[in-house]
Amino acid sequence: MPGKVVAVCISAQKGERKKPVAEVLIRENHGIVGDAHAGDWHRQISLLALESIKKMQDKGLDVTTGDFAENITTEGIDLPSLPIGTKLVIGETLHEVTQIGKECHTRCAIYQQAGDCVMPREGIFVKVLRGGMIRTNDSIEVVPNDSNH
Repeated sequence: MPGKVVAVCISAQKGERKKPVAEVLIRENHGIVGDAHAGDWHRQISLLALESIKKMQDKGLDVTTGDFAENITTEGIDLPSLPIGTKLVIGETLHEVTQIGKECHTRCAIYQQAGDCVMPREGIFVKVLRGGMIRTNDSIEVVPNDSNH
């Protein structure tokens, strides 16, 4: 069962909640055109599962897609279980998982409200191997390790 893109979100500045958009242009070795986190580094695009956001909603937080500063909200894939180096086909694009989770230096507003945040544990980061468009409801497929494309 492939996963799917629930939302794509961008922001002009780092450290702010991202706004949902209908589609984004992905540039190889860069990330999302127009997003603050794009660039020539290993965390070009961030992904967080809707299932993780629901955990925070269950704690009583009024949060939704983009509130954790994730670029792509997914559904149906256990993101934190993907090994580094896993390749993901998202819509027309191809990505490689470069990092699972991240250190949270600033203790975001969500952490202040709930005493917890899922992004440092359950968010993942990818670099772009093949650009193209990503739209809401696009499929996400994990590329089997034994294939060479």
